Amino acid sequence: MPVTTHKYSNGEVTVIWKPELCIHSKICWKNLHEVFNPTARPWINIEGASTERIVEQVRQCPSGALSYLMNETSEATGENA
Repeated sequence: MPVTTHKYSNGEVTVIWKPELCIHSKICWKNLHEVFNPTARPWINIEGASTERIVEQVRQCPSGALSYLMNETSEATGENA
């Protein structure tokens, strides 16, 4: 089964969400509800916080369902190894 990927960008950072990997730990929306709101559609509001705060929160994703790409460098980071 192919992995579905959703991308959300604010021009500086692109958040990548792979729902099939999500374990619903709730860490993202408990700690940064301004960006990650499971009751909203789309559920990621990339304009809800600073790029730095978004990156900090995405790095805490335990499953690797959330990762990010810094747009100016085109380097993928934030993925769990």
